[in-house]
Amino acid sequence: MTRKRRRLYILMLCAIGLGSATALTLTAFQDNLVFFRSPSDIVAETPPEGRAFRLGGLVEAGSVVRDATYDGRPAITFRVTDGAHAIPVVFNGVLPDLFREGQGVVTQGVMGTDGTFRAREVLARHDETYMPPEVADALKRAGHWQPEAGAPPPPNQWNTLRGTQPAAANTPRTGS
Repeated sequence: MTRKRRRLYILMLCAIGLGSATALTLTAFQDNLVFFRSPSDIVAETPPEGRAFRLGGLVEAGSVVRDATYDGRPAITFRVTDGAHAIPVVFNGVLPDLFREGQGVVTQGVMGTDGTFRAREVLARHDETYMPPEVADALKRAGHWQPEAGAPPPPNQWNTLRGTQPAAANTPRTGS
């Protein structure tokens, strides 16, 4: 075997190793990647069964039921809305202190075959002026908020929006 051929084999082995490592890394990222979806996105295109994603919007007024049971354990059920559509959510666990009706929420979990979102984690917004960027984008896409027209509608009115834009004085922060 000549020196030139040996270098070629080593180079080919390194390329195969690098390609394999890249493929394994991308496969691992795909399993751990979590996309954000609004209720309108889910109605438009049902996510694949068993695929984890984040569902965000507002907790619909009058939808929180704390005495429900799911899989024989106590559960909390509620509906997440973006003003146009609402998705039922079931959660087993302790809710954040800031969780309440009319407040922004981002849940992480999977969609069940019955159309109910099974949340593994529930995140509530941290103060009265914060809006998750994903929720702000979903409101813009749904046509319920145009930033040039002023602040978004108050959270306690999201589940009653019908294309009107109430005026508000403060512009919320977006981002962390």
